[in-house]
Amino acid sequence: MTRTLDRRALLTGLGLGAAGVMALAAVPALSDPGAPAPGAPEADHGESTEEQPLIGRAGPHHLHVMSFNIRLDLSRADEAASFGLAATQAGEADHWPERRPLVTELLCREQPTLLGVQEAKFRQLAAIEEALPGHRYVGYGRHGGSSDEHSALFYDRDRFELLAWDQTWLSDTPELIGSTSWGNEISRLVVWARLRDRATGTELGVINTHFDHRSEPARLRSAEALIALREHPELADLPLVITGDFNAIAEQSEAYADLVEDGPYADAWHSAEQQLTPAWGTFPNYGEPVEGDRRIDWVLTSEEIEVEQAAINIWRAEDGAFPSDHTPVQVLIALP
Repeated sequence: MTRTLDRRALLTGLGLGAAGVMALAAVPALSDPGAPAPGAPEADHGESTEEQPLIGRAGPHHLHVMSFNIRLDLSRADEAASFGLAATQAGEADHWPERRPLVTELLCREQPTLLGVQEAKFRQLAAIEEALPGHRYVGYGRHGGSSDEHSALFYDRDRFELLAWDQTWLSDTPELIGSTSWGNEISRLVVWARLRDRATGTELGVINTHFDHRSEPARLRSAEALIALREHPELADLPLVITGDFNAIAEQSEAYADLVEDGPYADAWHSAEQQLTPAWGTFPNYGEPVEGDRRIDWVLTSEEIEVEQAAINIWRAEDGAFPSDHTPVQVLIALP
């Protein structure tokens, strides 16, 4: 029998509060094929490189936000077997040991200020830390501690002071580690943080999540949970940014309608003053990206946030290899 643990009781037993279990991390990343955005505000791209970032490091009055499902590592036979799959092998598009340097290169070039990742095993977080050594992260595995996938939230520690954070599960029992409800067989979670800009004192809330891939009722209830977070005591008075793999098609799903069309959030892709790329589908699954295909990875914001640029990054290595089966979504916002 699988026993669900009470998260707060577990942390108390370890002598840790939610803030005490914050993991520190940052990883290098990779970049995109496009030319630098014309007139990108206060961007500091560092040393010149053959390939320029889509957005790059943001200046002091802007934030570069990225959502990136990095695809879990299935190179170990026991873990792959739990999904009914064979372990990936060298030469396959999905093989993490060969994708790892691509994820690192992309992140290293783009240098997002805030990064929400999905599907990351604990051992994969090191690739992000390599790319973004100035970042820390909050969030732990969906079965507690370092176990299973993480939806970690990375932030630039030189830019921001962490004031509060937490992780809850998208279920009827959000405080229970690994809990499931609403028809999702895999536990899903949400991680949030309250941050203060060290230079200006401006505070904002950041949320990262990963919705269920099979259950529409679970996605709808998860959308309700994100709307409810707008009233959380630590977030209610703040401008909000949300990153996530929503497993729901933008403009064609009930979850999107609840969150954006009838809800409190704006889709940064549409609210951006400038779109730097075509509207690529965000789940090409290692195939050729298709303009206008399913956009299931989003960055959402509260209405008061001004989005200046948005991009969907389809960078690949010279040999055609992609860093993930998903494409990163990037936005540049003015610091509220």
